[in-house]
Amino acid sequence: MKKWAAAAGVFLLCVLPLLAAVGCELNDPDRDVKRLFPQSTGYRTIYASILGRGGAALLQQVERRLGDSFKGLFETADVPYTLYRIFRGQETIGYIHGVNQKGRYGGIQPILALDSEGRILAFYFQKLTNNQARLLRAPEFGRQFIGLNLRDFDGYDVASGRAGPGSPIAAIRNPSPKAEDDFRATLRAVKKNLILCDEFLLGNRFLAKEPGA
Repeated sequence: MKKWAAAAGVFLLCVLPLLAAVGCELNDPDRDVKRLFPQSTGYRTIYASILGRGGAALLQQVERRLGDSFKGLFETADVPYTLYRIFRGQETIGYIHGVNQKGRYGGIQPILALDSEGRILAFYFQKLTNNQARLLRAPEFGRQFIGLNLRDFDGYDVASGRAGPGSPIAAIRNPSPKAEDDFRATLRAVKKNLILCDEFLLGNRFLAKEPGA
């Protein structure tokens, strides 16, 4: 019995860290890349984590840019993010990245396709559990994100769900009042996604410089 308990303890110590790190990969990368970038000739998968790229300092910077703290299973510093760099020949023509975000009824996975400058080309949910899912998954909802970049989210407060007057984010309409929680979770996830893409892929193209820098 003691040997069994010791073995079980070792097993749990090995497995629990794996359970704590939850990333978001495309269900079928070959199919999804070709659908989102029909002109592509290939792609490269990139794995990155906040812990591996900058640790506590990077986490603080990402949280500051997001305007909210990371929390829960989906937002630990060691979460492995899976990003896809899309090519046409030798040229990078875009990126695909999805994140996990806590929703009202469970995790949701919004996926973004970006052009090489960081503008959204396509948006869709790979995973969404909500009784209003049909409305949130509708193409009309996803099209509202097309053309936006991280700069458009500068004035969006993820904690309150408010955007400044005239902000492009204020123009995004929730298709169902019953889905308000997941609508706000989606906007938070999109902003977080764009920040991570800026940190991991775009060389902080959209990071505001500190005064005097």
